[in-house]
Parts: sequence; structure tokens; C-alpha cells
Amino acid sequence: VDGVKVFDLETSVIEWNILPDEPVMAYAFNQQVPGPRIRVTEGDRVRINVTNHLPESTSVHWHGLVLPNAMDGAGEITQEPIAPGDTFTYEFVTEQRGTYFYHTHDHIDRQQALGLYGALIIDPREPEDYPYDYDQELVIQLQELLEREGYSWPSMPMDGGLPNFFTINGKAYPETETVRMRVGETLLVRFIGTNSGFIHPMHIHGGPFRIVETDGNPVPPEGQWVKDTVNVGPGERYDVLWEAREPGKWLLHCHIAHHTTNNNVEVEGGGGLMLIIEVAP
Repeated sequence: VDGVKVFDLETSVIEWNILPDEPVMAYAFNQQVPGPRIRVTEGDRVRINVTNHLPESTSVHWHGLVLPNAMDGAGEITQEPIAPGDTFTYEFVTEQRGTYFYHTHDHIDRQQALGLYGALIIDPREPEDYPYDYDQELVIQLQELLEREGYSWPSMPMDGGLPNFFTINGKAYPETETVRMRVGETLLVRFIGTNSGFIHPMHIHGGPFRIVETDGNPVPPEGQWVKDTVNVGPGERYDVLWEAREPGKWLLHCHIAHHTTNNNVEVEGGGGLMLIIEVAP
């Protein structure tokens, strides 16, 4: 609209299936967990209209972005929280590029863990500013929660509320997506720490990957670590490049064993924070 990219987000309470037989009550943007993936270009002016249909106030923070303080979304600090039934409009120019995310910043200990988060990808104005060759892209948003008798709760270890379900992009394995590649292709993985209470050591089978960006910032070539496991803490982002070296089914998963189960049970070889990269010859 007049050169501004406009997005509408609505928060509400929904029933969300992390597994076919595992519905949970969730807080959601636009009826989905995580919220819609917002993708814009460096230098874009964006306008995001946030309407609140929750039974309590909320706000939205644009994690890692440089923007006017009034648009930062910190409830009761930079703005009055958005009351039930009200709308607040965020508007700013994207001055960075890279991997970011958005999430609630009001009642954050509960609302983010219950589903109020989403990926924000900002492509560079000049393509050469992201000088990495890859064939496919995979966004990984991590979260954990506690399910008891059909109700979902944020995991709060200090209160004894340890999580029993773990999700990638809102789903637990075996409902997580399968990535299909061919030998010789390269996968860009954008790890996003939308998780709230735990550090997840994310590991990829089949060979190491190269860390090329952290928190939206390029890593100079001489400083790019080659690893097969990276600790993704709450709020962190890592862009890594992984090459498909051999055919077969290769796992991407958290290396804390409990985090690859569903309510302490393995299903079809695992659960939780796990997906399969299927590589053809």
C-alpha cells in the first residue's frame, strides 16, 4: 500500500495438533503455530497490524531488529499492551538482513511457550550480500511445552513443570517435515531459538556443517566454525550450510535424548525435536 508492505496478525486461542492424537490448547498468530513466516527485503518499510483476540493483553517484539523504540513491542515499557479486542500497528523500515523472529513480549513466560512466535526472514537488498551457495532452505523453530490432561502449559523447571513434548515448527516427530535432497546438494538451515526454557544442542547426521551467520550477522570466512552440533539457546539464530554427501535417511535432531521422545515414548524411532533429511543418489 503506497510502497509499504502490510501484514495482518491476529492472536487467538486455538486447538493445535502437535501429533495426530495429541491436541493442545495454544496461543496462535493467524490460527497457526508458529505464526506465519514473514519474509521481506532489507530496506522495505513494513506495517504490521496486530489484533488481539486473546483473553488477556499482549504485544509483539521484533527480536534483534534495530527500529524506533516505540515499535520495539515491550509491553508496559515501550507501549501499552494490546488489550483484548484492540489493534496496534507496528511500522518501521528494515535496516538489516538475516534470520530473525517475532514473539509476544507481554506475559511472555506463558504466551511465547504456548505458541506466540514466528520467523522473520529479511533478504538482502543486494543478493551478493548473502554470498552462500545452497540448493534448499530449511527454517527450524524450536519449542518445548508441558501437556497435562489435554491442557498445555509452558514448561517451568523451577516450579517442577518439566516439558514432555518438544516441537520443530509446531510439530513433534514423526509429524515434522521430511527434507528431500540429492547427493551433492547443499542445505541452508536457519536454526531459530524460539524455545523458551532450554538450550538444544542441534545435531545433523551424515557429516558436519559450516556456521556462516549468527543472530543475523555474517561470520567472516576465517571465523566460520565447522561443526556437527550447535547449541541453540533461547533467542539465538544460526545459519548453517550442510552438504548431502551420501544417500540415505539422515537425522536432524536435538542431542538431549529426552527431547527426542513424545511424553517419554519413542515413536517410529524417535520423537520431539527430530526430522529426517532423505538424500537420493
